[in-house]
Amino acid sequence: MLQRALHNLDRRLRTAGESAAAHPDWKDRAAAIRRETLLDLDGWLDRLEHSLVARGVHVHRASTPADARRVVVELAQARGARTVVKSKSMATEEIDLGNALEDAGLTSVETDLGEYIVQLAGERPSHMITPAIHKTLPQIRDVLAKEAGTDLAVDREALTAWARDRLRGEFLRADIGITGVNFAAADTGTLVLVTNEGNGRFCTTLPRVHIAVMPVEKVIPRLADAGILLPLLTTHATGQALSNYVTMISGPRRAGEVDGPDELHVVFLDNRRRTLLGTRYEEMLACIRCGACLNVCPVYRNVSGHAYDSVYSGPMGKVLTPLLSGGTEGADLPYGSTLCHACSDACPVKIPLGDMILALRADVPDPHSGARRRRRIFWTVWARAWSTPSGYRLTTALGRVSRGRVPGLQAWTSTRELPRPARESFRDRWAKEHA
Repeated sequence: MLQRALHNLDRRLRTAGESAAAHPDWKDRAAAIRRETLLDLDGWLDRLEHSLVARGVHVHRASTPADARRVVVELAQARGARTVVKSKSMATEEIDLGNALEDAGLTSVETDLGEYIVQLAGERPSHMITPAIHKTLPQIRDVLAKEAGTDLAVDREALTAWARDRLRGEFLRADIGITGVNFAAADTGTLVLVTNEGNGRFCTTLPRVHIAVMPVEKVIPRLADAGILLPLLTTHATGQALSNYVTMISGPRRAGEVDGPDELHVVFLDNRRRTLLGTRYEEMLACIRCGACLNVCPVYRNVSGHAYDSVYSGPMGKVLTPLLSGGTEGADLPYGSTLCHACSDACPVKIPLGDMILALRADVPDPHSGARRRRRIFWTVWARAWSTPSGYRLTTALGRVSRGRVPGLQAWTSTRELPRPARESFRDRWAKEHA
């Protein structure tokens, strides 16, 4: 069932490949823009802050997730907010903002349909672009029907219509809208948001306060750079030439404007990102969160995002999670890779993800090093045994007796299925039939 749900990744791969073939220079230009940003990240952030402040935007700098959560919660409490609507954002997932708002007594509602589904299901997003990609249509119906308190048809349009009707009321009640930021232009102070459902525009225009949580690497030098980055983002993310909604925000509502927030706050989130500058992992900050590496990864395509037990999954998650946590989380993720480098080839900004995954195996302490040594000894002994006919016959006989249960490898086999040997070997059958 999971494989059926993940099948639609194929369309994105085809479209991304077609885009790369039609515009062979785009990757080079996008990679150059992102590296230009990293060469002077602090300088571009200062320029962005100056441009934002000049447009009446309040800028907050948060070194840690706790700092970012505190800023948002205090802004909400100071304004007497009760309901918060959130547009899909991996940055807010990274700082666990939804739970922090609920703990502070606020009602926090995800408004992207996929995020809304996984919120109701009590799960994390499984994919950074399509959070509920791991669920089939009947499973989604079950989640929404439970919230509705009535039966709903297993029909995409009917389920979407129900969710749209439910969420419209939340938009109208909300005191604060929270979004992420896809790109922020330093020269103009413009925030660029990419969505497909229009929920982002409801979050940024209806509530009287808009808070945008922006990882520091989302800054770009010029608004014109978005002309290269946006098509690459959308083709590699969803297979579209351009998303349904591209929203550009340059400050709060001005005199004479009929919609938009009275206040706009932007939170610059660091969370160890700037410590990567000047290291072999600096280029990870060039990531535009398109999900192309997830779409092409043979491991992700078999296990989906929840198997990574982290906010960021797929190849980029294998790199980013250990780096952002200082090695305290996701230290085993770099080992869950075939090292096929398909992610490096698919990346629209040419991040050498495969090389970074391999480097992290040496740089991040392995929390399971003892178990890995024991397994290495086992496989070495096994390989030597199978190098001789007598050793091969002895071990296969033991395998048939144990029915695939290997002493000393219980921890390894608890999450992996070993094929059970046949009760009778091929040689024994051959001998019987040709006796």
